[in-house]
Order: sequence, then structure tokens, then C-alpha cells
Amino acid sequence: MNTYLPKFLYAALLLTIVSNSTAQDTYKRNTSVDVKSYVFDLKLNDVSNKITGETTVTVTQLEEGSFALDLIAKINDYGMTVSKVSEAGRVVDYSYIDNKININPAKSAKKERTFTINYAGIPERGLVIDTTKFGQRSFFGDNWPNLARHWLPSVDHPYDKASVEFRITAPEHYDVVATGEKIEESHLGDDMKLTVYREPAPVAMKVVTIGVTKFASRQLEDVYDIPVSAWVYPENRLDGFNDYAVASKVLKYFIDNIGPYSYAKLANMQAKTQWGGLENAGNIAYFENSVTGKNEVEGLIAHEVAHQWFGNSASENDWNHVWLSEGFATYFAILYQESVYGDEKRKKELALDRKQIIEYYQKNPSPIVDPSIKDPLKVLSTNTYQKGGWVLHMLRHKLGDDVFWKGIQAYYKKYRNSNAMTADFQKTMEAVSGVDLSVFFKQWIFTKGYPELKLDWSYTNGKLKLSIHQLQEHHSFNFPLEIGVTNGDDTKIETLQVTKSKEDFEIPLAKKPNAVYLDPNLWLLFEEK
Repeated sequence: MNTYLPKFLYAALLLTIVSNSTAQDTYKRNTSVDVKSYVFDLKLNDVSNKITGETTVTVTQLEEGSFALDLIAKINDYGMTVSKVSEAGRVVDYSYIDNKININPAKSAKKERTFTINYAGIPERGLVIDTTKFGQRSFFGDNWPNLARHWLPSVDHPYDKASVEFRITAPEHYDVVATGEKIEESHLGDDMKLTVYREPAPVAMKVVTIGVTKFASRQLEDVYDIPVSAWVYPENRLDGFNDYAVASKVLKYFIDNIGPYSYAKLANMQAKTQWGGLENAGNIAYFENSVTGKNEVEGLIAHEVAHQWFGNSASENDWNHVWLSEGFATYFAILYQESVYGDEKRKKELALDRKQIIEYYQKNPSPIVDPSIKDPLKVLSTNTYQKGGWVLHMLRHKLGDDVFWKGIQAYYKKYRNSNAMTADFQKTMEAVSGVDLSVFFKQWIFTKGYPELKLDWSYTNGKLKLSIHQLQEHHSFNFPLEIGVTNGDDTKIETLQVTKSKEDFEIPLAKKPNAVYLDPNLWLLFEEK
């Protein structure tokens, strides 16, 4: 999911997502078309969980040939049945095999073409049809990573993003929120209502959504003309408005420090979701119990809002590079909290994350970008969240704050509303900094583990003698290491450049220190032995 979970939920999830597969992201990409837009016309009801859909997809034809859309076919009670595929009212040849609608359009000189898919069925996943914690019937889109295919015919992979429009027809008693700006609400008679939302920015299917239930909603604030709102259950309305109000402050911080926001609005929605938070573009979903009235989810909100830049707008082009989403959101949530609460908050969050990385590695010795994983759900781990965040933290330390932020801004500007891989991020940071980062990225992103360090020190004849041992056997890391040297109430910081598995250093010192310790300011991912 490309999403953050509260620590107590996230630890449980990690037990279920370790993969022993032997292939990479295997999604078969369309070469003949580029999807430009979707219109999802959905009819919901209170009699059954069956939905009726008409999807209009507009594509740019790149070459002659068929193309495929993902849609889970009906088996027993769940899945979809396709009744027709057409273009401008004319039936189009198609096949529906292995949960793929393979569309074979007639030859045409037109570059832009529009196709319509009519279908119906009961979604098993993706669209969560259930009741809220207060017993109200509800419909919530919960697509991450590739569950849109359970209810929306689409290219269900982040490589091909498109603008979206939702046209939701539902009983009048429901409130409706969805990806995009609300452009219509019409009462149709027979106790039915049409609600239309449109998002012009290109969006990956993993982060489009709807929310249909009884809501209480409040416009919280406009931030640089971006409307920020809260959509919560009426039963906890005031607590929800209070808890989600901080989203405005978070949004302003990221716009000021990263660059323009891409979407029509920022709605914050209490929802029935499998995740702690799901970063749907402009329409974030938070788990039902996120609402307490105690302002306990500021870190979660910061994580999900950070995703609007990283993961949603600048998206990974391959599931195995999902750290460009999750690692970024993890670290930028820390940067936001550092800006509000100071350096001690930074240290506290990073110390917790470092502990989790070490614990995870003992059972799962693998790199951040792990080509052995083929199931997109299994790319989520402490590696892609916390370790990815730590890599950005060490990159910040290596380059300095000013250069780091300039690099981040340049990366976002280049890949906004587009896709990137780790190599693209590396090249951007190198171009901005003028620093060769090949060793840095190779050892921290593509190599498993971290330095396991043992420090020995002695003081003789005005010299502090230090021996740094890297005890891990698979790789010798290259890194700057800060040493804290304490005399009385005074602590001096010395920086050593470690390049070998065992290295000795000498530092002139007037008198023997009381203590010598590693990384006092938490700038290095390592384990002390």
C-alpha cells in the first residue's frame, strides 16, 4: 500500500509480507496505447452488493494492436461480468480471459480513441462494501496496490496514470466524496442521487477512491487555493474535525518546501480501510479509529499528505522501487515533525526506526530494492518504509540541508505527474549536488544490511586512538561516522570517514575523555556491537 500504518498495526502486517519469490515486477504493459482518461459511471444500491458500471476510457494510440484492461472476472459469487465493449456506439471485438479485457479495435487513423465497457457484479475486494463502526452501510474504495481491478476496468499499475471522473448514482441518503473536485450533485427522482467528481491531474489506479456513506463534512481551510476538508462519521463529528484539522498545516509545509500540489483538493476521510492510512490522491482515507479527539494522528497525517508528492504525483515506475513512495513519505513525515517540534523529535523517530530496521534484518536479510519480489503487496516492509527513510536522512547529512532540499525540489519538478525509478532520483541528486552518489546508492539501496560496528578506544600521549571494526561479512560500507568525545559537561563531535572493514584513527586531545561514543546526533544507520 503504499501506506503508513500505526506502529502496532504495522508490526503485525510485516509478519505476513515476506516473499520468497524469484521474479521481478512482472506486470505486462500495453505498448499500443497510453491511457489518457477514465470516466467511471457506477450505480450503487441498498438491496444488494452488486454494482453496475460503465467505464469510458480514452487512449492515445501509439501503434496498431490490441490493449488490455484489468478486471477480475466472476467466479461463484464475486467478480465482474462484461456485457459489451464499444467505440462510438459500435461493438468492438474483445476477449475476456485471465482477468484481462483484451480489446481489439478496428484500424483507424485517429490517434485519440474512446472505448466504453459495460459490466456488473459484486466486488470481493477493492471496493469495500460493509458497515461503519457505527453500523451505517458504506462503500469505500481501497485499491492499494492493485485492487482497482476488482471493480474498475483499468490499467491497474502505476506506470500508466490518467485523469479520472467518478459518476456515482446512489440512494439519496448517502453522502459521496471521491477523487477530484465535485462538479455535480443532482437529485434524479425515485430517491436516487447523482454525484460527479473530476480530477484532471493524471493519477495511478492504486490511489483513486470513493467514499459513500453518511458523512459529516467540514471545510477546514484553503491553503494556497487548495480546499482542505474533513469527512468523518456523524457519530464522532467534532472529534474528527479536530483530529484532521492539522492537515492544513501539513499541506502548507510540503508546498513551501517541495513544490506545487497536484490535485483539486485535499479531503481527509474517516473510512473502512485495510490500512492505517491510504494516500488516495487528494482524498486520503484514515482508519476508523484514527478519530479520538486527542490529536494522536499528526504523524500519520503527515505521512499520507507527503505521499501526495511522492508515490502519487512522482510515482514509482516499478513496484520494486516502492521505497520512492514509502521511504519518502516516512522521512518527510519526520521532516515535518522536526520543523514543528525540533531536533529531539527527529532523533526520537529515527531511533525508533533504526531499532525496527535492525530487528527486521535479523529475520529478513534483503536490500531495499529486492528483485526477487514479484507480488506488489510484498514489497511493503521495514526496508521500503523505515530503511528507505533512513537512506534519505543519510543523503541529507551527506549533501547538507540546502543541497538536499534543492535536489528534492528538482526531482519533484522533473517527475511531477509522472514516473521515476531509483536511478532517476540518483541522477537528479547528482546533477544538483555535483557529487558522485553511485557508491552511496549501491550500498544503501541495492545491498542488504548496514554497518555492524565495534568501537575500541584508548588515550595515550595526547592522542585519542580509535579502532572501528565493521563486523558484517557480506559487504564493507563506506560512510562518514560522527564520534562524540565527552570531557565533563563538554562534548566535541569528530567526523571520521570509514572506508574499510577495520580502520584506525588518531585524534589530538589535551586530556583523556570521560566517554567516547558513536553517532551522537543520529546520522548513520548502523548497529553497535
